[in-house]
Amino acid sequence: MKNKKIFIAGHNGMVGSSVLKTLKQKGYKNLVTINKEDLNLLDQKSVLDFLKKEKFYSVILCAAKVGGILANNNYRADFIYDNIQISSNIIKSCSETKVKKLINLGSSCIYPREAKLPIKEEYLLTGPLEYTNEPYAIAKISALKMCESFYKQNGDDFYSLMPCNLYGPGDNFNLKSSHVLPGLIHKIHLAKINNSLTFDVWGSGNPMREFLYVDDLSLMIVKCLEEINASDIYSKGISHLNVGSDDEISIKDLALLIKSIVGFTGNIIFDNSKPDGTFRKKMDNTRVKSLGFTQSKSLKDGIQKTYEWFKKNKI
Repeated sequence: MKNKKIFIAGHNGMVGSSVLKTLKQKGYKNLVTINKEDLNLLDQKSVLDFLKKEKFYSVILCAAKVGGILANNNYRADFIYDNIQISSNIIKSCSETKVKKLINLGSSCIYPREAKLPIKEEYLLTGPLEYTNEPYAIAKISALKMCESFYKQNGDDFYSLMPCNLYGPGDNFNLKSSHVLPGLIHKIHLAKINNSLTFDVWGSGNPMREFLYVDDLSLMIVKCLEEINASDIYSKGISHLNVGSDDEISIKDLALLIKSIVGFTGNIIFDNSKPDGTFRKKMDNTRVKSLGFTQSKSLKDGIQKTYEWFKKNKI
């Protein structure tokens, strides 16, 4: 397996760069990446021609257009179109070129806004989605159902992992498009260096979120490459596999934790005029743990490593 040709789509993003690093650390020798300037994943013919030429054994689909509440809500058309196109082009081309295994990565936002907690894989499509990220969620549901459908029709070993909120080195820290954790790191860091007395946080601070350090997901992806097949997922009557976390924390306590790590001494102001998003969306981790998933990085240690990376790379 370690000499098989593997394509990591989206290797410049947080997840893709972590997967690439982890596979190298595990001794994988034949890893292929390509920059978006050299391959437009929105162009079906270009994607198919690339996969025909390279003849990959496995593909890990990390590529996506991603962002936080603000970006998801403001650029709804971009998020649904780009993500459906990317996943459709890659999944279809993998089937046509006889890729042996495709692992597609999604997001916990695929689940209904008011799903029963903890959220089991079976709860998919049982209720309305959270409106602010509905287009992105629909695109991700489309991708996982596409993988399932190619397996059921053609026997393709394609399946999907749905991680909770990920964070770590390589995250998006842009204040206009970031998710909550990297956004808070950036905002609190700016408050510190500007000697501000306060910093603002969107919403009430009451919603709960679970966070997983990205390298822990990458270790699970390696296990999937080596040990877990599509039949192991679909034979259980589910269409994907949750990869959740033991770390669940309120936005308020997250802001306080980051404040402590950054060393900011000012006050937090919560802006109740801004949306909270889904109040809580804790995922059920039972199945992935039964397949050998373990979480090695605590939230405090993970944020500390992420902040050190941010200071070295993003200032």
